[in-house]
Amino acid sequence: MFLKFNKVDDKLVVTLVGELDHHSAEEVRVKIDDRIERDNIKKVIMDFKEVTFMDSSGIGVVIGRLKKIKNRDGKVCITNINKRVDKVFTLSGLYKIITVYNNVNEALANI
Repeated sequence: MFLKFNKVDDKLVVTLVGELDHHSAEEVRVKIDDRIERDNIKKVIMDFKEVTFMDSSGIGVVIGRLKKIKNRDGKVCITNINKRVDKVFTLSGLYKIITVYNNVNEALANI
């Protein structure tokens, strides 16, 4: 798993690349949390366009960032959900608690 960070105004866009599973989840958590703390971020956009595989550990990563940012009175959203990731999100019920946008530009305009 590789992460690309892009700060746009007060928003952090995190592009996830590769497999988000139990092997990579802890490293992803640490890297995103470090960037949130370092840049005092309150708005996070998680872009799943380049995620090739995700298991339940990925759900934990998303929910953990959602809780962390909500404690800062901020917002988290997700974008570019592909079919593989969509299935995991649907089965977990994650769509009931997080906002989804079609692409990063839509998320940047609305978050």
